[in-house]
Amino acid sequence: MLLAVDVGNSHMVIGLFDNKNLLCDWRIQTSRGATADELAGRLLGLFQLANRCFAEVTGVIIGSVVPPMESVWGQLAKKYLNRQPLFVSGAAIDTGMPIRTDNPHEVGADRIINAVAAYSRYKKELIIVDFGTAITFDCVSAKGEYLGGAIAPGLRISFDALISKTSKLARIDISSPPAKAIGTSTETALQSGLLYGFGGMVEGLVSRISREFLPEIPKVIATGGMAGVIAPFAPSIEAVEPMLTLEGLQIIYARNS
Repeated sequence: MLLAVDVGNSHMVIGLFDNKNLLCDWRIQTSRGATADELAGRLLGLFQLANRCFAEVTGVIIGSVVPPMESVWGQLAKKYLNRQPLFVSGAAIDTGMPIRTDNPHEVGADRIINAVAAYSRYKKELIIVDFGTAITFDCVSAKGEYLGGAIAPGLRISFDALISKTSKLARIDISSPPAKAIGTSTETALQSGLLYGFGGMVEGLVSRISREFLPEIPKVIATGGMAGVIAPFAPSIEAVEPMLTLEGLQIIYARNS
């Protein structure tokens, strides 16, 4: 079985694949200070909850935007899984996707992984919106080329910054929108600004980016931990694919093995 690990700035998403079938998936916080032993203990607990064992793992692939965590996962894979992991950030990795940016080496691994998975599924022009710590917009051509995109602050990090820099604003529930865009309380005003505001930002960027695809019309899909929260307020999003990054890791592993 393949252990696929997507290491993000806020969370790590871990998946266990049997060929192309995703059997289990977990989301845990990214702890930059964790050692390989500590992380292995957490992973072992997750495996036990799913009635799995480390001996079943025959391959490991890791995509990370947090460089210090790569060495930690590398140590874990060798010590506890007896496997040499494949890192998507490695120079020798074959993603199968040409990168048409000014400096391909600076593109985050997660952005390429998402693009590979999305193009494999849809085989057409794409805008992939990933709602994570940052909100990234990644563009793929009809030929399956990574074209670049845009990066904006994520909802959670923006909310945290707003709370930390103001005296009278408190943390609120943003799982549901207010009835109206004109908030009549501090809570509903915040809900409006965050949900309708970020939805509007997505719509504006998608509209502007889409004009650069003309005459083609790209399909817009979303992924990431906050996708389900914001996507309902961005009508241009046609599908939400929560496991897109794990799927991309599985595809890249298969290509390189």
